[in-house]
Amino acid sequence: MKKVLLFLAQGFEAFEAAAFTDVFGWTKYSNEFVKLETTSLRTELKCTWSLIVKPEIPFSEKMFENYDALAIPGGFESAGFYEDAFDERFLQLIRKFDEQKKPIAAICVGALPVAKSGVLKNRNATTYDLDEGKWRKKLSDLGANVKNKSLVVDKNIITSTGPVTSLDVAFELLEMLTNKKNVETVKKLMRITN
Repeated sequence: MKKVLLFLAQGFEAFEAAAFTDVFGWTKYSNEFVKLETTSLRTELKCTWSLIVKPEIPFSEKMFENYDALAIPGGFESAGFYEDAFDERFLQLIRKFDEQKKPIAAICVGALPVAKSGVLKNRNATTYDLDEGKWRKKLSDLGANVKNKSLVVDKNIITSTGPVTSLDVAFELLEMLTNKKNVETVKKLMRITN
């Protein structure tokens, strides 16, 4: 059984995290179950919109050994997102996942810690595209080749522009870990039509 690690930073977007928890939760009834577990640098977090969450397992920099992929929802600077997202312990974890060529899926500004870790240098990526391009400029300043697309896949790294792309990112990650048939089964179970 494959496993996904969902990293939650203070001030994360609950909607973006929920796309991962629901898509991978529904795999329990699909062709191939993929277990998802949450972790954080904190024992309790407050989401962007004040929901309080307790991660399932404590953070360890060796987590890359036990998981097949890393998922990162974005969040708001004003809610403290970058306090955890830019923490060197988390950046080191991102580097380890990339060194192992394991998938890393980041929604919205979740792409920024991936870039800050150095693994997006000279690679294609995207991030939140409003706010006068502030976050895309930051992504570029961190070395990424910013693309004007809602979802970008560069080898093992998936990035996207915002909450509306959350399900697309989760399904892209599921396909990387399993196969297209499993994705179609989960979409059918979730009553998603395209």
